[in-house]
Amino acid sequence: MRWVGFTVWFLSAVDIALICYVDAVDRMNFKSCQQSSFCRRCRGVQPGKSSYELHLNTLKVEPSSIEAEMVNTENGARFRFQLFALQDGTFRMKINEWAPLKPRYEVQYALQGEPLLNKLKVIERTAELVSVEAGANKVTVHAIPFHVDLFSGDELVISVNARGLMRFEHMRLKPEQSEGGEKTEGEDGPHHDDTVSDPGAWEENFKSHHDTKPNGPTAVALDFSFIGAHYAYGIPEHADSFALKSTKNMDPYRLYNLDVFEYELNNAMALYGSVPVLIAHGSTHTVGMFWLNAAETWVDILGTADQNVVSSIVNFVSGSATPPQVDSHFMSESGIIDTFFMLGPKPKDVFRQYTKLTGTAPLPQYFALAHHQCRWNYNDQDDVRNVDNKMDEYDIPNDVMWLDIEHTDSKKYFTWDPIKFSQATEMINNLTAKGRKLVTIVDPHIKRDSNYFLHNDAENNDYYVKTKDGKVFEGWCWPGSSSYLDLLNPEVRSYLSSQYLLQNYHGSTLDLYIWNDMNEPSVFNGPEVTMHKDCLHYGGWEHRDIHNIYGLLHTISTYEGLLQRSGGKLRPFILTRSHYAGSQRYTSVWTGDNTAEWGHLQITIPMCLSLSVAGISFCGADVGGFFKSPDAELFVRWYQAAAFQPFFRTHSHIDTKRREPWLFDEHTLSFIRDAIRKRYSFLPLWYTLFFEHEQGGAPVMRPLWAEYPSEVPTFALDDEYLLGDKLLVHPVVHPGVSDVSIYFPGPQDVWYDIDTHRKIQGGGTVKIPVTISKIPVFQKGGTIISKKERIRRSSSLTHHDPYTLFVAVDRNGSASGTLYIDDGQSFDYRKQKYLYLSLEFNGNKLSSRYLDAAWYPSRSWLERVVILGLPPGVTNAQVESKSGGRVTVETMYNSETQSLTVRKPADLHPQTTHFKNCIYAPIYTGTVANYLYNLC
Repeated sequence: MRWVGFTVWFLSAVDIALICYVDAVDRMNFKSCQQSSFCRRCRGVQPGKSSYELHLNTLKVEPSSIEAEMVNTENGARFRFQLFALQDGTFRMKINEWAPLKPRYEVQYALQGEPLLNKLKVIERTAELVSVEAGANKVTVHAIPFHVDLFSGDELVISVNARGLMRFEHMRLKPEQSEGGEKTEGEDGPHHDDTVSDPGAWEENFKSHHDTKPNGPTAVALDFSFIGAHYAYGIPEHADSFALKSTKNMDPYRLYNLDVFEYELNNAMALYGSVPVLIAHGSTHTVGMFWLNAAETWVDILGTADQNVVSSIVNFVSGSATPPQVDSHFMSESGIIDTFFMLGPKPKDVFRQYTKLTGTAPLPQYFALAHHQCRWNYNDQDDVRNVDNKMDEYDIPNDVMWLDIEHTDSKKYFTWDPIKFSQATEMINNLTAKGRKLVTIVDPHIKRDSNYFLHNDAENNDYYVKTKDGKVFEGWCWPGSSSYLDLLNPEVRSYLSSQYLLQNYHGSTLDLYIWNDMNEPSVFNGPEVTMHKDCLHYGGWEHRDIHNIYGLLHTISTYEGLLQRSGGKLRPFILTRSHYAGSQRYTSVWTGDNTAEWGHLQITIPMCLSLSVAGISFCGADVGGFFKSPDAELFVRWYQAAAFQPFFRTHSHIDTKRREPWLFDEHTLSFIRDAIRKRYSFLPLWYTLFFEHEQGGAPVMRPLWAEYPSEVPTFALDDEYLLGDKLLVHPVVHPGVSDVSIYFPGPQDVWYDIDTHRKIQGGGTVKIPVTISKIPVFQKGGTIISKKERIRRSSSLTHHDPYTLFVAVDRNGSASGTLYIDDGQSFDYRKQKYLYLSLEFNGNKLSSRYLDAAWYPSRSWLERVVILGLPPGVTNAQVESKSGGRVTVETMYNSETQSLTVRKPADLHPQTTHFKNCIYAPIYTGTVANYLYNLC
């Protein structure tokens, strides 16, 4: 939800805002690299002239690490270099000042815990280098000039500072101003340092805002070359292509959480989140790099096409052909160099290695994967009730109604408008009676109102962020004059968490969940619509040091509050706009304030793919676009696309036309209804994929190269994607089209249209006809998908409903899949109260087995089995049991699609018995896990 659609000028903190409508983002409100002094300095470093050297005579070797002194020969500044071997093919490198004038910030809360160390062995040591190995991987650290080579096996895959772009601005005393107006040297003495002459080193202005920079220049920067990589991906959030573009002739990608309305497409501007992880992929291996820094960061990218400038810097021998390579250059305003290297070698290895560091998304409640209905704003409780009833009247499934800021009492969070929402508990209970939930919004800005309990508590307990002068910071946001909770303070986070308790959040119930918005943080009258960098947080840290984790801290507070509210029993559900590495452990993410335009529908795919490979699988975009009003075709296509993306919510601006599906014509309503109902039929698949993501870190929505790492045509695709390894999705994202060109991966694979069961051979691009009624979605041959095809008005009402298995055989007539079942809401699954089944179809036998010792007493059963790609000859199904013998069950064979449908195979409750030359499957005895039937 957004304030903009408007440009706001403030004469002072108490003046009335003048508001004018504008059509798109005003770039003048946001910095370029040239306007950011540290970016300008770091980007100005010339390659091949590194002044950093390691003194290997100071080398210390520990069981899991090495350490040595480093020096900048230009100014004599000393640093501590450390390299750690971590478990699972990962290394960590830290560089910090040897004896800083004051501590430099090291990021907290992003990692899920202290990484587990691995044994490290020194295999070579000379005056020029030291080489270590851990497992199958090796690292060589060169002394003069400093650079690091990382090997996966014997293959060089990452080279650090090979281009010589490292910069580490040590803390120093501010130069004195001489009587003639010239600056004299500080403690550096006569050593050359270009920061002395930079006018933005010690203070900086942007528009009307002044940054005092009391600690002076503290930037850190380093370059990383990925040998053999065709492309790099990640570093969200940007509205740009999935494969990162060369920034040779443009600004670097910027990571600085900002409130940007109607953001432009296909550029590197900063948006709401920052996840500084980069995945580099080539045809032989995949690697990753995680830059753990929460300050403003810029990232330059150079691709293979740019290597005529830099390829000679990295000494790599590969016959006569120049290998592909991606070069990156990370530049941050403050903090230290703290970098993790994930050496793969395969995509899923890198996903696992990264999520071992920052965590995976905990399994969401089942309802969270269903359809969400939102608007800024539903007017009152009667409006909520009417929309909810209309969902039932028009047979549209829905699980969640959402309330934006207007539901509060004068923009005071944890309150309700006393007139429009006077019966909040009754409103929630009416939704709950239908199996539905309510979500309300809680932003981090606090209205400065002496009649507001939260503001009074914050004032009295010194809970607010301070200005550089130690006074309470005041900015402007939705309520008008506002202050911001200092969420770096654990006591403040604990206080905020306590506000979610039922006894404190009056009118709420356990069926109310939370939306955290505006948490970049958004400050309407601040520099770049955010907080001043020289504001002060708990521990004396400047806001510049922790800016990109402020939203993470907000969601941590909310998560802990919802967890405490249920006594630790129920899984919290939260949606956030601002995010950082590790946010996935607490919240889902949406792509912010998009627009009802085809380009914004198109960009949902690369934006969510970028988030997914960066660890944040629970991603979605506002269906239909937040700003403006979609026409019928765009609205239908957006619903159809979003039904196959992880987070599925429609949302719109307060000034747009109401757009509930029944307000469109009958055909449009029908297509939207079908898309939503299709989403509900696939909820068992979504739920299983999220469980598997929590266990192993593989993205739920993933690029094709994650499953087909050597297929070069998949590397730059960002108009189609996979759900798990089972569904290929190609949304229709252009108006008026009658066909789309789809790349089907896997020369040995076949793909089945999920609706028509048409079979397509993999290994190339095929033009597929499309109509407005559906988008192309294909099930991979060799997979088994579980669905629930009894569609009800909310997902919770389907909990005990039966399953249908779709068995899509491969060229060998085999298929496999998994199915996960639990209670859909509690943390009991972490106490082994679930079912996790392997489903196998092989040699005319369909069988299931438990994948672990967990158990859950499901009352669901198997209603139907559909086998796709089954040749003529196997057209009957039989069930055999000890008590009833062999019984033929109802089947239907479609010779055109070569599919066999077995109806009600579980109604007979058979025992487990093998019948020779037939297909048998344990699918149920008392649970969904033990029925036996035969296909002959």
